Amino acid sequence: MFRWKSAAAAIAVAAITLTGCAGQGSEQSSGSGGTLTLANTLAPTTLDAAGSGWAVSSPYYQAAYDTLLRATADGKIEPFLAEKWSYNTDNTVLTLNLRSDVTFSDGSKLTSAVVKTNLERFQTGTSPDASFLKGIESIDTPDEKTVVLNLAAPDPAMLSYLARDSGLIASGDAIAKDSKSLATNPIGSGPYILDTKETVIGTSYVYTKNPNYWNASLQHYDKLVIKVMADATAALNAIKSGEVNGVRLLNNNNLDEIKGAGWTVNQNEMNVFGMLLLDRAGSTNKPLGEVKVRQAINHAFDRKALLKALQFDNGTVTQQVFPKRSAAFDAELDTTYSFDPEKAKQLLSEAGYPDGFTLTMPTTASVGATTWTLIGQQLGEVGIKVEFTDAASNFVSDILAPKYPAAWIGLEQQSDWQLTQFMISPTAVWNPFNYTDPKVDEFIKQMQFGDAGAQEAAARDLNKYIVEQAWFAPWYRPNNSFATDAQTSVTMLPSNVFPAIYDFIPKK
Repeated sequence: MFRWKSAAAAIAVAAITLTGCAGQGSEQSSGSGGTLTLANTLAPTTLDAAGSGWAVSSPYYQAAYDTLLRATADGKIEPFLAEKWSYNTDNTVLTLNLRSDVTFSDGSKLTSAVVKTNLERFQTGTSPDASFLKGIESIDTPDEKTVVLNLAAPDPAMLSYLARDSGLIASGDAIAKDSKSLATNPIGSGPYILDTKETVIGTSYVYTKNPNYWNASLQHYDKLVIKVMADATAALNAIKSGEVNGVRLLNNNNLDEIKGAGWTVNQNEMNVFGMLLLDRAGSTNKPLGEVKVRQAINHAFDRKALLKALQFDNGTVTQQVFPKRSAAFDAELDTTYSFDPEKAKQLLSEAGYPDGFTLTMPTTASVGATTWTLIGQQLGEVGIKVEFTDAASNFVSDILAPKYPAAWIGLEQQSDWQLTQFMISPTAVWNPFNYTDPKVDEFIKQMQFGDAGAQEAAARDLNKYIVEQAWFAPWYRPNNSFATDAQTSVTMLPSNVFPAIYDFIPKK
């Protein structure tokens, strides 16, 4: 659920509270050339590529802008604005060769100088993902169609980064003329152009087909409308009334009713939900510094019951943070910790806490009370008393401060290197105590500097080690659901909660 860096912590909490919905009547697509109307759970904070996010915000940007590379539904990274790329022998220099047939919606051309300007703006901009490009030390433009990224060190996720928000490219002329206007009037080379007269910022975004788009095979509609509302009941009503063609669902509460209305529920597993056992050194909560205590916490949770109670069995129980598509994933690791309260009590006793201990954790009202009740009950049954504090809108920022030794949350699963830099490395945003372990550091080094085989082996070793050391207590991967009507088909991405705009296709 959460993918934001600390700079966007407040936004992340807001994202929990919003639910997919739709507005009032919209022209429906009955075949190629009609209107695609989507309901989303969140409005973008800006339409400027330099401040963009991804996840549920991605469709607003994909409509107006193109990325340098493209992430496809089959999990590959393919050429896009950059028609080819190559690395030097030690993977510290990435050369991108740009297409020559790309025109921005203001009539200006794609050049290496424009790409350099965009990447540098993103590095210093307000995007929650600005750190994705922190490893770029300098950018060279030897000619109009060649961009050279000089990296401080190999970054195995760089190609993935250039296929999402950090790879969005806006018009160089628009940036030079009035960059502030991009916040409400994006000027890109994308398949659609924002209709600023019809758009109501924060409520409804209307795009028309770009007549000069370089890749017409990706334009399946003449018009795109993305509606934003924050009420789950309104979303369900919009589905039943046919006011929209597609809805991103925040939860899986009404899937049978949605299917009964003749809709298709498309799903992937993008997030992992469970406990972050953050204070692994025991600096603020001494017991958490003991591996047996962290293992006891893992034995305390009935993951199958939690999935049923909180997600209506829509998902997969797990004990590892790396996803199934990862080279690090090992199905056997999901049997490491059985639900065994007596075993948990035994481990607590062996660690020197036969009477248990007290653990402080934050809560937020935007997550149902059932979650906090179940955490308190299941940990309480093994002798761990949980003292909850309502952090309200500071839920994420307080975790990252860090104010709490442990916390429940749902976090996005990306590629092995991205996930490692997101949750595990000493500088990872979701390792707020900056906990370090020599073995983990060595695995990370191998993942960064090794060849493909060494990287995958190190990822597997890292995953196994952090499961055994109980860095986390994952519960399950809930199904991320996107509903489409009988006139619309879509293919889900393995790397994002919202499908790519290009992957919506009218049924004939």
